[in-house]
Amino acid sequence: MTSITVAKFGGSTLGVDGVMIPKVIERIKQMQMESKVVAVFSAPLIEHEGKVSSMTDVAIRVGKNYALSNPIEIEVLREVYERIAAEHLKDDQKKEFLDQLNKFYRQVIISLKGAAENKRFVDVIRSRTLAYSGEVTMCYLMGYVMRAHGIKAAHVPIEHWPIITDDNFEAANFMVGESRQAAAHLVELIESNDVVSMGGFIGRTVDNLETTYERGGSDRTAADIAIILNDKYETKISFEKDSAVLSADPKIVKEGLDFVPYLSYNEARIAGMFGMKILDPIAIKEIDDNGLDIPIAITNMTEPGSLTVIKRTPPADDRVNPIKMVTGKKNCAIVRMETLSASHLIANLERDKQYHDFVKLSPYVKDDTEMTRLLFLDADYVRRQERHFRAYYPKTEVVYGRAVVTLIGDEMWRVPKIASTASSTVSEHDINILNLDAQEETSRILIVLEDKGTSVAEAVKAIHMTRNKIHGARK
Repeated sequence: MTSITVAKFGGSTLGVDGVMIPKVIERIKQMQMESKVVAVFSAPLIEHEGKVSSMTDVAIRVGKNYALSNPIEIEVLREVYERIAAEHLKDDQKKEFLDQLNKFYRQVIISLKGAAENKRFVDVIRSRTLAYSGEVTMCYLMGYVMRAHGIKAAHVPIEHWPIITDDNFEAANFMVGESRQAAAHLVELIESNDVVSMGGFIGRTVDNLETTYERGGSDRTAADIAIILNDKYETKISFEKDSAVLSADPKIVKEGLDFVPYLSYNEARIAGMFGMKILDPIAIKEIDDNGLDIPIAITNMTEPGSLTVIKRTPPADDRVNPIKMVTGKKNCAIVRMETLSASHLIANLERDKQYHDFVKLSPYVKDDTEMTRLLFLDADYVRRQERHFRAYYPKTEVVYGRAVVTLIGDEMWRVPKIASTASSTVSEHDINILNLDAQEETSRILIVLEDKGTSVAEAVKAIHMTRNKIHGARK
């Protein structure tokens, strides 16, 4: 069976104005020596108004201004592609790409006019603007760039886009059966080329309307491409980064960091939920939900030998610290409601809204009624949904100003007194613990704190230091 590597290159990997594209090309050439490659690209980074921003953020700002009847300069939505084309493409390639860029730019202008007329930058207007100023354009451009650098490559045209979603335009849900049916042209491109360029984040409905995943959706695109190709090819995924996975955020912990060689799907999903920027946890969930075991690598692009492998069940290794990672997440909220009402809310969030950024904490009893606590990892989402929550239980209590520090590891249950050691370590630093939730089945220990000052960073550093002592004592 032919091997396929689905390689995802994010905006930071491409660099501002595509400055890292030569490194990306070098990395793709390395990968194509071992397998065929589907390269999934995010929108580029640009310097705009004195700061580095993703093209997606800039396009959203432009769209919102048009919806407010405040049209602003939109040339920024195409200039970065012109600069990259000027640097990397030959004259005939440049002309061909710029003709395509003009077509996309016209689509952006039409969509922005629609935003101005409707006074709303939402749904397909938003999706179309982001697609043709971002990932779709980058998909086409990188196809040309790879050919200019001697790679036998092609790009996936938008009319044959293989990612089919429902019509939830701004937070679309992947439709695996329909996507497999739509993948025939992608397969043809793979068979006749060494590398195929694909844009992340963007989908289309069965009637060819553009959609987007939620932010971070290019990770999902890479996973979804691997899912739809898995029955025809031996697939694996490589998320190209500037480092492999470490035992804590290096911006917080400066010393004693460990390289993490293996993660399970479960550990990687939890880490993504609770603040480690490894990959979108929904990307793993979609692989898992389809019953597949596709190996995922988090690869240091400049040192490809340094990688973290993510599998459903990674190999056992007694040398690896069972506390794989310590991470922190600020801006959380706790929602308290009667348990039966909470069960209905949870079903609605997970089934209908496809929202998963919350965890159920241990219940408690109040006035002979069992109450459930839900820890939401995005307090802003809770603020927007408070009225919806109270429709399920009018006496719903919401507590803002919370943060969570999380210990992650499927094998942590083997460590004696780990929860008490972690909590006492935090207490020794005069940080008040508001809740501690330790569950063997979920491979995580949650310590809820007040989101105040440097409390999260201090707790992460303290627990990480204890983590190393615990492992040293067990050796």
